[in-house]
Formats: sequence, structure tokens, C-alpha cells
Amino acid sequence: MVGGIIGAVVVVLLVLIFARTVRIVPQAKAGIVERLGRYHRTLTPGMTVLVPFVDRMRPLIDLREQVVTFPPQPVITEDNLVVGIDTVLYFTINDARSATYEVANPLQAIEQITVTTLRNVIGSLTLEGALTSRDHINAQLRTVLDEVTGKWGIRVNRVEVKSIDPPGTIQEAMEKQMRAERDRRAAILTAEGVKQSQILTAEGEKQAAVLTAEGQRQAAILRSEGEAKAISTVFEAIHKGNVNPDLLSYQYLQMLPQLAQGSANKVFVIPSEFSQAIGGIGKAFGVGTSIGSAGDGAGPVSPATGKDTSEE
Repeated sequence: MVGGIIGAVVVVLLVLIFARTVRIVPQAKAGIVERLGRYHRTLTPGMTVLVPFVDRMRPLIDLREQVVTFPPQPVITEDNLVVGIDTVLYFTINDARSATYEVANPLQAIEQITVTTLRNVIGSLTLEGALTSRDHINAQLRTVLDEVTGKWGIRVNRVEVKSIDPPGTIQEAMEKQMRAERDRRAAILTAEGVKQSQILTAEGEKQAAVLTAEGQRQAAILRSEGEAKAISTVFEAIHKGNVNPDLLSYQYLQMLPQLAQGSANKVFVIPSEFSQAIGGIGKAFGVGTSIGSAGDGAGPVSPATGKDTSEE
């Protein structure tokens, strides 16, 4: 019975010794081994053997890139405005020994350095400059933090300003300014559109007027050429046909009724050539005429009755 108890105790002791002797370090982790309270070595990923009750391994350190977000910090700008700045930090531990022994709380130390650097950088900028110079702020933050945290075995990969929140009254004023600027741009674009529309309309009317005038000119030219050709044709026909005075007198009498056409024509004057035309026709057909000779004057005749109105 006693032997069984002793055997069990020995087994438990052996298990404890083995557990404290053999350690396995996962990938992307690092372990610090202290021997009798002093730094002994840094464990890399894999299995390692420690001296029981002599060596002690501290908590494992994560070597992967870590992201930490700091709460918004009130910062005063150069134009005395208090803004809240929210930042995010990306860092990597590249020296486990320095991160363990050089700084007690790395995250708290990085946060305080970030806040101090932000106040120094933002304090030299106006609100407008801070809103438009995020890349400049990020670069300065990373330079300062990388310089300070280098001795802690920490490398700052990137610092980003997530948001810059000005006071509510300033935000309202900025929104009004932006709205006014958008309205101004819209008015300018509308005016430019109207201007271009009027220009295009005027150009179209100009082209239409030019084309209309060109068409009228071509039509007038064609009419003139047609009339000239007609006159030439008539003239040539007259000369070729050997027209006598009797035919001309007949044509003259045919044109007289056209002189009396129209509702406003009440009286028209028969010229002295009328008697000559009648006489010529009478001679052609062998009929006498009672109309006065060519030397007689002619009076006004009514288109309706054909009577001489001068006797009345």
C-alpha cells in the first residue's frame, strides 16, 4: 500500500518536472527564459528543454503585426479650436527581450507618445490645414513614434488618423459654406449652359439665315435666267415669224382687259394707241371702225359699261 502511494507521488513529480522541462513555442511567438531571475535566452518557435526549478519562461510574446485603436483625443489647433482626433496604430515587436525589459506597458507608452506627438503636430496647424494634411500628420507621427519605440524593440509600421471632429458649431458653419459653394458652382454651370445654348441657337439661326439667303439668291438667279431665256426665245420667235403690225395690235387688245382686273379698278384710261389697234384689226378683216383715228384723244371708259365717262 505504501509502495503504491510512493509510486503515484513519483509519477506526479515526474509529470510536473516534464511539464516544466519541455516547452513548445508556437509559430510567430517568442519566449523569454530567465535563469534564477536573470535573462538567459530568447526561445524561437519549436520545442525546447528547460532546467526544472531553475529556468522560468515568461508569457509568450506575439511577433505578428498588431493593430491598436486609441480613443479620440482632444487637441487644440493653431486657431484655438478643440478637435477630437481618433488614431489607429500598426506596430510589430521585433525584439522580444527589449519589449520585455525596456518598457513596462508598451501599449500605454505608445498611446501617450501618440497623444503628445498629435498635440505638437496639430498645434502648429489650423483646422483647415489639419483637415487637408492627414498624410503630413501621419508621416510626422510615424517618424516620432518609430524613433522613440525603436529602443523598446517595437517597430511602428503605420499610423493613421481615422477622423478629425471639429466642434458642432464649426461643423455647421463648414456645412453652410460647402452648401453655398455647391450652390455657386451650380449657378455658374447653369449660366454656362444657358450661354452655350444661346450661342448654339444663334449659330443655328445664322446658318439658317445664310442658307435661306443663298437659296433665295439661287432662286432669283434661276428666275432671271428663265426670264432672260424666255425673252430671248420670244424675241427670236418674233424675228423668225416675221410678225406684222396687225398681230401686234391684236395682242395689244388682248392685254387691255388685264389692266381693268381688280376690285379697286373703277375707271381706266384707253390710250390713243387703242384706235390704232382697232384700225389695224379692221383692215386685217376688211371691216370699218367707228372709233376715232390715231390722232384723236381717248377718254376714260368704265370697265362695266364700256362707255366714255368724260361725256357724263
